[in-house]
Amino acid sequence: MHFDLTDLRLFVLTAEEGNLTRAAARQHLSLAAASARIKALEAQAGLPLLYREARGMRLSPPGEAFLHHARGVLRQAERLRTDLQEYGGGLRGHVRVFANTTAVTDFLPEILPGFLAGNPRVNIDLQEKPNAEIARGVLDGRADIGIVAGQVDTLGLQALHFSTDRLVLVTARAHPFSTYTSIAFAETLEEDAVGMQQGSTLQTFLAQVTDKLGKPLKLRIQLSSFDAMCRMIGAGVGVGIVPESAARRNQDSMNLALVELLEPWSVRERYILVRERETLPAYAKSLIEAIFAHYQKASQQYTNPEISDMKTHL
Repeated sequence: MHFDLTDLRLFVLTAEEGNLTRAAARQHLSLAAASARIKALEAQAGLPLLYREARGMRLSPPGEAFLHHARGVLRQAERLRTDLQEYGGGLRGHVRVFANTTAVTDFLPEILPGFLAGNPRVNIDLQEKPNAEIARGVLDGRADIGIVAGQVDTLGLQALHFSTDRLVLVTARAHPFSTYTSIAFAETLEEDAVGMQQGSTLQTFLAQVTDKLGKPLKLRIQLSSFDAMCRMIGAGVGVGIVPESAARRNQDSMNLALVELLEPWSVRERYILVRERETLPAYAKSLIEAIFAHYQKASQQYTNPEISDMKTHL
């Protein structure tokens, strides 16, 4: 078969979009040119790779196999490009990371400045994604590394455990719930709530929980960071569900109270997802090592007797 990388990218985009018009636009091709390229691929394969339907296109069984190999070829071509840049004196590496809300807004901002300072020729493309899309992104090569928490289908990827996260109810110290040691999430739903922005991993998860309970959150305001949430909660706007690490960081300065949630889902194991750790470029492995080192240091810090009264779940 004879095809170029443009053919493969177009086919992958068509499979992702389920629509040739949108795929052509993303590849900066006319619809006629895109259609001709797809037909040429199918002619060379001797098999229909896509089913044409009223609402767009979907993969045929041979198309599923073709998609798997097309993504593999594109990954290798991208790796070749980035490796060659090192010899040209340009950028040595580019790490694509898909991560959940907590990673993007809470702990990666603590880790990445030191990593980037120590790796001046490495760039990072960090995108917040829902847990399910993180795993798919790593599997199909759109991301080199994924960071997830909780119950996630890892799709057969290597899952590297690096810490344990806990969600807690955060209130102002003057709020009646501030005297509780623990509470069921359902008990909080009558209260005004402070939440993360629409589409964030955490807010999407909480919406799924409230759907099952048959009662939505009474959201007063939605924000883009846990620190901003804590500020609003401390000011008495409402209560909120926040990772314990973020809540403790702001507890004293913002007059917050932390209440344990009784639900098992409040404790979430954190994992780094990769296709094959051994085959990652050295700079991607270094980022993984930096994340592990950060939490190893944090674990040692919180076992220090001088601060043993701090309840933490890192």
